[in-house]
Amino acid sequence: MSKPKPARYRTTNWPAYNAALGKRGSLLIWLDKEMGWHAPHEGRAGRPPVFSNAAIQFCLSIKVL
Repeated sequence: MSKPKPARYRTTNWPAYNAALGKRGSLLIWLDKEMGWHAPHEGRAGRPPVFSNAAIQFCLSIKVL
């Protein structure tokens, strides 16, 4: 028994389709200007971290979106 062919959709209204793609891809992000991007100096031996924990958490959250 063979599988049925998947439905094939054709776009007929390109301006509306392009507008819908633009709306789907928009993402508004509010950033706090007070957030420190660079990690504070900890005074311990070894290489200091470059970015703060808040900056890393922000980037990981954006990656998920």
